Amino acid sequence: MFQFGMDRRTLYIIMAILVIMSLGRYLNDTNALLNLVLTLPAVLIAITFHEYAHAFAADRLGDDTPRRQGRLSLNPLAHLDPIGSIMLVFAGFGWGKPVEIEPRNFKRNISMTAGEAIVSIAGPAMNLLLAIVFSILLFAIAKFAPLFGMTQVGSIILSLIQITIIINVGLGVFNLIPLPPLDGSKILNHFLPYNAKEWFARYSQIFYIVFVVLWITGLAGTIISPIIDLVYQGIIKAVAALFRVL
Repeated sequence: MFQFGMDRRTLYIIMAILVIMSLGRYLNDTNALLNLVLTLPAVLIAITFHEYAHAFAADRLGDDTPRRQGRLSLNPLAHLDPIGSIMLVFAGFGWGKPVEIEPRNFKRNISMTAGEAIVSIAGPAMNLLLAIVFSILLFAIAKFAPLFGMTQVGSIILSLIQITIIINVGLGVFNLIPLPPLDGSKILNHFLPYNAKEWFARYSQIFYIVFVVLWITGLAGTIISPIIDLVYQGIIKAVAALFRVL
């Protein structure tokens, strides 16, 4: 995941404004409040597996830093970032506590930039994989236990599964944006020629500022929302086609 250099107090103010703006809608709309409650376990799943994937990839490449810091775990408490989690709940995209790595510990048969790229892509890849798995679960219930979805418990579980799919797609796509400090920037960096890497590193703070501006103004959400929807619809249609064949 990534780490913000912005003053934490500023981030908390932004977060508080976002929550206050949303509270009225949730308090006056029972369905919206239910969706909020169902979003919480989806956020726990998405962030926990995302960060675990980063830690697991680094560990497999020879860096034991995440293991020593207790990040090679599926315990949500090891991975949650308060601001990022609330952003994921209310805005549909966010982040977890960054997994620290030491590229110099990677095995000698892989370059440091390649290792960083693999570790970086592991998180979003895990989220997209989870979206596919939960989509399969959703269609399996609909196909093999259609009456279950008509019960009150079944309806809640199906809603939870759908929200989990959306949250995972949102987290995965958001982190693939190739701007520092997102995962996508480290993936892109590996494939850049040497001069481009130097230029990218030299102006990384400018790209960082661009990202922060996009995030604070809400433009980041506006830009990636169509992509998130496209990926979500693609996964749903692909899984639906699979079950039509079965």
